[in-house]
Amino acid sequence: MAVDLTPRQPSKAYGGEGGAYYEWSPAELPMLGVASIGAAKLSLAAGGMSLPSYSDSAKVAYVLQGKGTCGIVLPEATKEKVLAVKEGDALALPFGVGTWWHNTPEAATELVILFLGDTSKGHKPGQFTNFQLTGSSGIFTGFSTEFVGRAWDLKEADAAKLVSSQPASGIVKLSAGQKLPEPVPEDRKDMALNCLEAKLDVDIPNGGRVVVLNTANLPLVKEVGLGADLVRIDAHSMCSPGFSCDSAYQVTYIVRGSGRVQVVGPDGKRVLETHIEGGSLFIVPRFHVVSKIADASGMEWFSIITTPNPIFSHLAGKTSVWKVISPEVLEAAFNTTPEMEKLFRSKRLDSEIFFAPN
Repeated sequence: MAVDLTPRQPSKAYGGEGGAYYEWSPAELPMLGVASIGAAKLSLAAGGMSLPSYSDSAKVAYVLQGKGTCGIVLPEATKEKVLAVKEGDALALPFGVGTWWHNTPEAATELVILFLGDTSKGHKPGQFTNFQLTGSSGIFTGFSTEFVGRAWDLKEADAAKLVSSQPASGIVKLSAGQKLPEPVPEDRKDMALNCLEAKLDVDIPNGGRVVVLNTANLPLVKEVGLGADLVRIDAHSMCSPGFSCDSAYQVTYIVRGSGRVQVVGPDGKRVLETHIEGGSLFIVPRFHVVSKIADASGMEWFSIITTPNPIFSHLAGKTSVWKVISPEVLEAAFNTTPEMEKLFRSKRLDSEIFFAPN
């Protein structure tokens, strides 16, 4: 049965004065459930704080806009890591990691973070379940005051007062003058990579640029089990038709710009042809071939691939399979003449992955 691949925007799940949490639902984007992928977005206003929580899924977080602070508590850690984060930062968050996020009170823009991850071991395939540690929906609101008091060595009255003192759920706006820990520069080591400042893995003039996240530049992606990349293509440039050759799904969020996308599956059937814009998300099924062409604005997207060190096979350009297959096989496969084979092979000798407009 065909699955709807239409790109979707997220819906607001909860929020208030401090910001909002948005998520994509498998009911609206069925491929999330098929691929067991979760997708969500956190937007914090100036002074907003996402309260400490942990998730049932391993994730990659990508800062789409703004700058602020992120607190991370790794399993069995004896010290909290406090990171300064800004636009372009990618963080790998394994299972069991506790996090909080904060946008500075003097911020001129919202702090916006994208979360993409694997929900195959989660409660709901295709959707994150976050466990709040405090607030009106916090874990300890479900325990009796006797249990909380015993656990924290508090009198039951004090335990009840502490658990109920935060009336908000998930996101709050801190009071003026309320302080949080200052970021520690050393805490960024092996925890975050800025994709806008990192060494480019591909750089094609007038075509596009790629930064790939893998176990070499962000070691925690091995624990997360996901690879990721940031791709920026210039006006009217094309991203070569290609596919993930290690049975991985590609989950793509359009950061900015717009363009056209086509996806082709088994039997040469085009399963998606649409115009995509910033803020939309879509998923390419395993072994399906995808290609994109940017509008005049260019296009930028952040993707995760459901393997930590993905391998792609391209079907156009100097690194494509066509440059490797022998002339005789190509002639027979296309049922064409030697002259046409030579013409075909002579093209795209200097172009790799991205093709600038003629």
